[in-house]
Amino acid sequence: MTAVSLKSRLESGKALFSIEFFPPKSDTSAEQLLRTAEALKVYSPDFASITYGAGGSTRSRTLKYARHLSEDYGYAVMPHLTCVGHSREELRGIITEFREAGLGQIMALRGDPPKGETDFKPHPDGLNHANELVGLIHETFPECTVGVAGYPEMHPEASSPDIDLLNLKRKVDTGGHFVTTQLFFDNAKYFEFVNRTRQAKIEVPVLPGLMCVTSREQALRFCAMCGASMPAELDQQLLAAGGDAAAVEAVGIDWVYRQARELLERGPELRQRLGHLLQRRRGERLERGRQGVVVRGHGGDAGAQQ
Repeated sequence: MTAVSLKSRLESGKALFSIEFFPPKSDTSAEQLLRTAEALKVYSPDFASITYGAGGSTRSRTLKYARHLSEDYGYAVMPHLTCVGHSREELRGIITEFREAGLGQIMALRGDPPKGETDFKPHPDGLNHANELVGLIHETFPECTVGVAGYPEMHPEASSPDIDLLNLKRKVDTGGHFVTTQLFFDNAKYFEFVNRTRQAKIEVPVLPGLMCVTSREQALRFCAMCGASMPAELDQQLLAAGGDAAAVEAVGIDWVYRQARELLERGPELRQRLGHLLQRRRGERLERGRQGVVVRGHGGDAGAQQ
């Protein structure tokens, strides 16, 4: 799949399906990744993302297995890229490597602090925020499709939901083509988040990010990292499963299945509402043009002023 075809699919309004891989840390996990890639290929995902370790700790493995998934398994691969530990020129070099490998889409992230650190510290010659990385990707690789991250329950470092939404708008206004959310276990959080993005005039697709729980402890750790909450009902079911790994997995599969089913059922309604919103916004812009009104602003500030 080319970058253009991914953009076309995003613009089509149809439901998309993607999967995410973590770069393997050993030969055994590498074999497992490739077996999984082969098994999932039959479902024809629209794209597959592969994560990027803090400070570039998986840089070579991210690129190596992104190429494997693209060239040997036919996936449209979207590597993640973070600002952590990299200068602007190093980031430009990595983006160029992705482009030369035929990877037409990148997920642009600020990134979490390296293991053992609690605060994000930008490289002296690097970038401070994900919107700056979005801009650098477009400078280096103009035809790239760029994804950005959204937080249905607010980024843990944000001072308020409104500030968090302004940060997201900056990423989109800089050139993010779509938003993928961090994990959530309560669909109401996603629907509310989508409504708030539309009110803030963020008009790109917002793709829900789902995780199937296979370990209660791991899920709680992920929730703490990205500011998500675990519904009491799900937590009670996981506790009841105890140390039975198969029972925990069954709970996780059932929960994420019900989430996905509701999201797919509500999808046409959300797409119709977005279509109406875009049509109304186009009409407003045309009317302002006829009246000779010019609205100025940049990033999230423009959305806050209007």
